[in-house]
Amino acid sequence: MKGSKGSWKEFLNFYDKKLGACLSDPARRSTDSLAAFLKTFSQEDDLKFFGKVMQCHSNREIVEQLRKNSPDTESPEQRLVRSTLEHPQYSIDFSFPSHEEEWLVTKPSKKIKKMRSAAMLAVDCEMVLCEDATEALVRVCVVDRNLQVKLNEHVNPNKAVADYRTDITGVTAKDLNGSTCSLADIQKSMKKLLLHGTILVGHSLNNDLQALKIDHARVIDTSLIFKYGDEPNYKRPSLNNLCKSVLGYEVRKKGVPHNCLDDACAAMKLVLAKIERGLDHPIPLVNEGVPETEVAKLLIHRIPINVPSEELHKIIPGDFTIEIKSNKKPRGEKYYSAFAIFRNLQEASQAFEEVKGNQENDSYGRPQKFLSFEVSTGVINIYVRKMEHDDPISQVLSRKRTVQVEEETSSESKKLKTEQVNGEPKETMAGSNECDGHLEEIKRLKKELKQRDRRITNLNKILTALARKQGL
Repeated sequence: MKGSKGSWKEFLNFYDKKLGACLSDPARRSTDSLAAFLKTFSQEDDLKFFGKVMQCHSNREIVEQLRKNSPDTESPEQRLVRSTLEHPQYSIDFSFPSHEEEWLVTKPSKKIKKMRSAAMLAVDCEMVLCEDATEALVRVCVVDRNLQVKLNEHVNPNKAVADYRTDITGVTAKDLNGSTCSLADIQKSMKKLLLHGTILVGHSLNNDLQALKIDHARVIDTSLIFKYGDEPNYKRPSLNNLCKSVLGYEVRKKGVPHNCLDDACAAMKLVLAKIERGLDHPIPLVNEGVPETEVAKLLIHRIPINVPSEELHKIIPGDFTIEIKSNKKPRGEKYYSAFAIFRNLQEASQAFEEVKGNQENDSYGRPQKFLSFEVSTGVINIYVRKMEHDDPISQVLSRKRTVQVEEETSSESKKLKTEQVNGEPKETMAGSNECDGHLEEIKRLKKELKQRDRRITNLNKILTALARKQGL
């Protein structure tokens, strides 16, 4: 960005005659220097940008206040907001680029009464993949705590769609015919609904807020507030799993597309059930693990119909048999799927690791790889996917590493340095500050990797969609 004195380095040459731009790292400059640079901006667009950044910063401060303050009169709803904010995943998933164009940053009320409001709305969204490798909102549903529908709209993405993901979203091109509702229209409606300190509820709510391009401070994420027995919930349960465990029914039937309205209602029901049964009462969740007979498989999908299944042995290592997956799609489909069946889980996992391709996650979070290879009919692109979310072997190794770390930490604790403070011994562990710094760096890198993987995934999908359109 450039102000009246030019860019940051140009400004430094003007502002600091002694050092100039040779010391351009902003972290090594004084607050006065930084403030002086900001004061060189006067264009309306620049000032709007700064205003949005400051609003985001203000929202983060309010979130921190909600996290730290614990009034005796805290409502069950506010406790669930706190439970969401205190989850280790929150700071990673809810760090939005809300200063960017098109984003709406809601302004939390400064009145304590409104910030303690128990009003709640549940939201669920559906997104499609566009030809520019981005995702776009195509449907949004909002219900109140009485399950009354407040918003149920199809949204025109206003750009070319590469994949409607109908098997997941339930949305087709026909559904959007004649739709004039835009993202900006939805944001206006949401802004009105979220006034007066309303709490927004959802399952993996960060994905919905990302699609809506809305940054809202008071949230309850049902994927973060439930625990597996007495253990902290670091693995997110699916919405279907929660509904089976807590509500006694499946919100999503196998092979049936998602229903946006049903998912929004389910999220609200889960929060109300949590409040009714007691916030401190852990609810045992149904085991979502894949049956043992199924984990020794790899799913190979989007195989062109002119490629014989025998060709798959050329790209997937190991000893396995091929089982063609029954195709329930309409006639004229250009692709089919198949299972590579191994003798055990270890062989299937080893084969997946050796497959050469870009790793990503499917829409359910299961690991898969996108790869290209040459067959007798030419070069094709396919996906190879695991049958479960997490590799039990990796979990065992992870637990072993945890035990090892605990043992090493215990050993290190015996080597604490002893210092004399006011004549009394004080034990300190060397490197504690460095550890804190490493944890913050790991958190930052994890966020960057997640964003990069998402971009790679979308680009791979767009290439596949474009190739399908061209008949390749």
